Amino acid sequence: MSNYTSSALEVLEGLDPVKKRPNMYTDTSRPNHLAQEAIDNGVDEALAGFARRLEIKIYRDGSVSVEDNGRGMPVDIHPTHGIPGVQLILTKLHAGAKFSNKTYQFSGGLHGVGISVTNALSSKLVVEVKRQGKKYRISFADGHLDEPLHEIDKVAARDTGTKIHFYPDEQYFENPAFHIPELSRLLRAKAILCAGLEVSFIDEIHDKSYEWFYPDGIKAYVAEVLQQQDVYPNPPYVGKVEEELFSMDWLVGWSMDAAHVLRDSYVNLIPTPQGGTHVNGLRSGLLDAVREFCDLHQMCPKGVKLKAEDIWESCLFVLSVKFPEPHFAGQTKERLVNQSITSKVQSLVRDQFSLWLHQHMTDAQILVEAFIAQAQKRMQTGQKTQRKKWVAGPRLPGKLVDCLSSSMADSELFLVEGDSAGGSAKQARDKNHQAILPLRGKILNTWELDGSKILQSKEVQDISIAIGVDPGAADLTGLRYGKICILTDADSDGSHISTLLCALFLRHFPALVEKGHVYVALPPLFRVDHNKHVYYAQDVAEKDQIVRQIHQKHPQAKLIITRFKGLGEMNVTQLRETTMSSQTRRLMQLTSAVSDGINTATMMDILLAKKQVAARRSWLNEKGDLADI
Repeated sequence: MSNYTSSALEVLEGLDPVKKRPNMYTDTSRPNHLAQEAIDNGVDEALAGFARRLEIKIYRDGSVSVEDNGRGMPVDIHPTHGIPGVQLILTKLHAGAKFSNKTYQFSGGLHGVGISVTNALSSKLVVEVKRQGKKYRISFADGHLDEPLHEIDKVAARDTGTKIHFYPDEQYFENPAFHIPELSRLLRAKAILCAGLEVSFIDEIHDKSYEWFYPDGIKAYVAEVLQQQDVYPNPPYVGKVEEELFSMDWLVGWSMDAAHVLRDSYVNLIPTPQGGTHVNGLRSGLLDAVREFCDLHQMCPKGVKLKAEDIWESCLFVLSVKFPEPHFAGQTKERLVNQSITSKVQSLVRDQFSLWLHQHMTDAQILVEAFIAQAQKRMQTGQKTQRKKWVAGPRLPGKLVDCLSSSMADSELFLVEGDSAGGSAKQARDKNHQAILPLRGKILNTWELDGSKILQSKEVQDISIAIGVDPGAADLTGLRYGKICILTDADSDGSHISTLLCALFLRHFPALVEKGHVYVALPPLFRVDHNKHVYYAQDVAEKDQIVRQIHQKHPQAKLIITRFKGLGEMNVTQLRETTMSSQTRRLMQLTSAVSDGINTATMMDILLAKKQVAARRSWLNEKGDLADI
């Protein structure tokens, strides 16, 4: 163990990184995401205008085939690598035609790892390609070439397409069976959002088959989902934008009875169940349009100001955007993080919906009156749950920079690492709703301490007094802030402090965690400047992805890459845009749920408990190579 020489270094080649750490590349709970990668390739062909039909089949043996009638994967020899294009796509990470817009104007697959991940995690994968009047076949076993590409038949010149038949390897998944209802919903969504695409799904396991074809796109889908629900306006508003490098289809309606029944968002037809910057833009754009209408027609009573939640609470929507080079939070692509998309969507939604409001005065007045009633209800509730003024209680911490709002639901407390960052955060905050409490250095490790002892730490005492809740208390009536946000540097020291604060809340303020009041802010570690464009990256992997995508599009691009040493190094505008603005920031909610097969308490025990040295060493040996050094 003590001999550390060059012979100890290991280089993972080909698809070995995927096999070694599959959960870094896909969702390993079930193999659904493997099928989605193949489906997305077929849909990308449809988006590009080459495919009109997509057929998915689940066989009784648990394997899946995905077939489209697009152009067919390339079968010619790659000029650099000397192997057929289809073999290169399936055996090399970061190989594909979607890094630029030369082949696909819009696509969901930009990492170049998608279908190769499917191959890596399958015990067997067979590809059949119809192209240029010939039918070809190539097969793989455990990610390695098993049967070289060869011609197996002649076909009509116009008969083109690709069929991928794969067998997921059970060892990589918690449950090797496909979640068929989820797969079915995904396929129907593809048919809806890609109007005119015929999607066929054959389920041999349950002897069922489905066909989806929506020439009218999202209008037909919404009518099917809502059915007899009372939605206003009826039919819901539908908007559309078509530009050279951006398109957007969106639909909104409101229902007091069916809220949250329909809240679907997509990027290049990839579902984004966690939303992201495009959904933030939709919410802000709707608010801007309604506020403008209210101001113009003087509809808001004195003292009433509409907020996003007044409009968003009962809103039903479908939002589908398409644009080159989307950035997602992780390979499973559940949340969009392109910062520039927020303002783009916000502007388009504001203009289109504002025009609709002024053209439909009767409908607009009914909607706005409902929004105003919701705002008045919110304000009344806020007065009832007004934060304590601490007249008779302990004085608030001296370093606390409080917000002006007296409503618990509307206010946020940022626990900030250090006085320097605290000063920057004070300037970057929204003083109406955001409070700042600077913390001095690393707080006490409270994971194994009794609740009576932790208040001996001044930092912990200040936190407890500021939030208005005693350690171990289940009663949250004294809570002063709706959101408590941990804000530390993006480096290793900041992560350590963040972990200690998470431990404090999990162990000694569990009620706050259970009720969803505690969040961890995710500030960027890098800034990438390219001409007039600015990109932010949270870690090395995201920075490398941004750089790679820029160089694919602009090979000679000169980039300026800045690594932030800390929050205090950011200027006020940068800190506001990346970390504090509710429209563009990244927040991660702290929960005690199970993740990757291990619950949060067990994980914290391994990381922080004095008696877990052996378990901690084992964990570091297993996970240590994931760290960016």
